[in-house]
Amino acid sequence: MAAITIPTELCEKLRNAKKVVALTGAGISAESGLATFRDAQTGLWAKYSPEELATPQAFIDNPELVWNWYAWRRQLAAEAMPNPGHQALVTMAEKVPEFLLVTQNIDGLHQRAGSTHVIELHGNIHRTKRFDDNQIVTDWEENGEIPPRCPTTNSLLRPDVVWFGENLPAGALAQAAIAAEECDIFFSIGTSSVVFPAAGLIGETLRHGGLTVEINPGETPHSSAVSFVLRGPAGSVLPELIQKTWP
Repeated sequence: MAAITIPTELCEKLRNAKKVVALTGAGISAESGLATFRDAQTGLWAKYSPEELATPQAFIDNPELVWNWYAWRRQLAAEAMPNPGHQALVTMAEKVPEFLLVTQNIDGLHQRAGSTHVIELHGNIHRTKRFDDNQIVTDWEENGEIPPRCPTTNSLLRPDVVWFGENLPAGALAQAAIAAEECDIFFSIGTSSVVFPAAGLIGETLRHGGLTVEINPGETPHSSAVSFVLRGPAGSVLPELIQKTWP
């Protein structure tokens, strides 16, 4: 990969910023070895597309199949490790007076890296909730039934992730949008910028005159509109940015 050039102007702006928002997508998790959602399935799951398994109707039709698929993905996420991109965002949060991390990822790698203020737009695969009313459930009896049931209501349990056709968690998008509107700098990191409504957050910063930065190996629909484009993987670009900004 070509040497990464970090603009001095960006470093100065970041050093003096009071409010920063970072939006992360599947790219930063891919650098930890996790396949992106739309990548080809492997092994037992090769005959299914993710879209066939990530809807409420799919769960109604075959709850065991969907539960087992997410159990497989949950294990992959548990085995993955945070990478230098995740860790650099922890450092950035320590340096900036007000820092908000918004992620489209469900793997929990940001929290494992040490990030504490994280808005999870699409949920978290390590949490489980009731299918009937979306209430989080932390304990249930392991009796061999798949999927398990809530010990209080007998509802089937499902992963706490947003499926196709479902709304984002209440308040999460609104909080992220307000932060994007008010921030000095908005970072779009490792995201294709095609999945809405998350892809629209950077527009809030653009409309209100904030600085925008895209960190991604390839072009996105936002590339021509942002203030700075840092072309490369987050695990390489972010540590360089941190080092140059706060040497």
